[in-house]
Amino acid sequence: MKVKVKIWIEDEEQNLIFGGGKTEVLELIDETGSISKAAQKVGMNYKKAWSHIKILEKHIEDDLVHTNKGQGELSGSSLTPKAREVIQTYKILQYDIKKYADKRYKELFLKDNKEILKIKEGEK
Repeated sequence: MKVKVKIWIEDEEQNLIFGGGKTEVLELIDETGSISKAAQKVGMNYKKAWSHIKILEKHIEDDLVHTNKGQGELSGSSLTPKAREVIQTYKILQYDIKKYADKRYKELFLKDNKEILKIKEGEK
């Protein structure tokens, strides 16, 4: 057995602002150079992906994606330095929390190499 954690950031009204899904969309925009291709890869439409980006930009009060409207090689999207910073910071938070959760799980559930849940099941 192992512990699993999921990290996301909400605003005061408990609206999702940022998490793993939005991180993935931003990383795919960086990889593909396209919001629509990134959205397609995660199974959402362009409008929803753009809406997610705009919500996050509103909360951090900075641009995350540059869009170039043009033809051929001149068109596409790229991440701003702020977007890269947000992704990196989120990944640090995610790593630190996962590391702590793993450590604490072992302290609480794997005492003396006996899984506490298995011990409890045997007592029933």
